[in-house]
Amino acid sequence: MQSTCDVLLSNIGRIHNFKQFLETYNLARKIGFKNINVDLMIGLPNQTISDVEESIKQILDLRPEHISVYSLILEEGTKLKDMVDSEELTLPSEELERQMYWKVKNILEICGYEHYEISNFAKKGYRSKHNTACWDQKEYIGLGLGSHSYLNGVRYSNSEEMEEYLYSNKRTIHEEQDYETKMKEYMLLGLRKIEGVNIQEFKNKFMQNPIYLYMIELNKLFEDKLIEIDTEYIKLTKKGIDLANLVWEEFV
Repeated sequence: MQSTCDVLLSNIGRIHNFKQFLETYNLARKIGFKNINVDLMIGLPNQTISDVEESIKQILDLRPEHISVYSLILEEGTKLKDMVDSEELTLPSEELERQMYWKVKNILEICGYEHYEISNFAKKGYRSKHNTACWDQKEYIGLGLGSHSYLNGVRYSNSEEMEEYLYSNKRTIHEEQDYETKMKEYMLLGLRKIEGVNIQEFKNKFMQNPIYLYMIELNKLFEDKLIEIDTEYIKLTKKGIDLANLVWEEFV
């Protein structure tokens, strides 16, 4: 969906409007889909708090099982980036974008959605199984043209060409992790989750204690009030959620 405001959708180059989204959503319900996610974007050019509140109100009227909330990230070489650079469009300030985030979070939690990952909210029993598996660094195998897999610390994708896929099994390697990289990634991914990194699960997986392994990084983040640590978890504070990129950078 991204937004219920057609002007905002047009500004970011979306090829649908809100009416078309509603038609698609209602059709999915009609034919029997019982688990639907809706994407909402904040920090859009010329977007206001009122725009976000209106979008949330209309999303809640639909009662989706899952809601993802993403901040706009401008990509180099895109028309949208050029329009912002030329001041044809104006982005909300960082402070306003954060106000949007916390407004959405508070409303969704009041309405019974569980905030379980920095950008994701779900009704009870409807957490994304695939995404949760990725944040837990579990392996998966993709089947079909262009599909992606993660196996034995290697991320790769299948060919997008039918002949190559069928007869040569050609694959593109995107990443080959060593043990240290895998541990750091586990920390980074775990700190995306609201419950944080489970210390015992880290020990079980890597045979090391993250508290001692990353003592310098964790002390720094703790002193900056970006994380909190108890006997079971290492997790983001409220400040840490707002400055999550600074936390993740410690494990890149």
